[in-house]
Amino acid sequence: MRSLIMMAVLVATTAVAARADEPQSSTETAGQPATGELKIATFGAGCFWCVEAVFQRLEGVEKIVSGYMGGKVPNPTYKMICTGRTGHAEVCQITYDPAKVSFDTLLEVFWKTHDPTTRNRQGNDVGTQYRSVIFYHNDEQKELATNYKHKLNKANAFPGGPAVTEISEAEIFYPAEDYHQNYFNKNPGQGYCQFVVAPKVKKFQAIFGDKAKKE
Repeated sequence: MRSLIMMAVLVATTAVAARADEPQSSTETAGQPATGELKIATFGAGCFWCVEAVFQRLEGVEKIVSGYMGGKVPNPTYKMICTGRTGHAEVCQITYDPAKVSFDTLLEVFWKTHDPTTRNRQGNDVGTQYRSVIFYHNDEQKELATNYKHKLNKANAFPGGPAVTEISEAEIFYPAEDYHQNYFNKNPGQGYCQFVVAPKVKKFQAIFGDKAKKE
């Protein structure tokens, strides 16, 4: 569904900004502070417009870049990703302040704002690019994510069945094209944003209102 909408948008758009030329290597973002005490987390939970819009509203999140990770084709484009054959997931790389928000809280928001029980799909968005995935940047993130997932499944936390979220080591991160960045905030009236992204943002605000940034 999202892919069909985007194809129409791409055809109608005559001035699309070029994508970032250089990928960020895994060594640049492998759990090391970005600046000062800031740290990095990378999540995929379906369409990256949804993930970005949710985490932008979480207190302690300083920056989010939508992009691609986990595939075997170098320098993928959105058009390539849409085929589902590159192996990449749509992800958001999140720069956060651990003094304001913990990695555990990021995990909680991640698991409560998408369906981790459906493999390679979120709603009508189907394909490996939409898989539920946590790309860990260090052993601590790996352990926290693995233990959290185990506890959720042991408690039968999801009515749809056990979480099938992939937990993998972070690889090269390729920033998505410029027009994907900050997409929901720039395009609130777009159809997919109204019917898919906005309800996720509303759910986040209902569950995590006390952790949300003050408007």
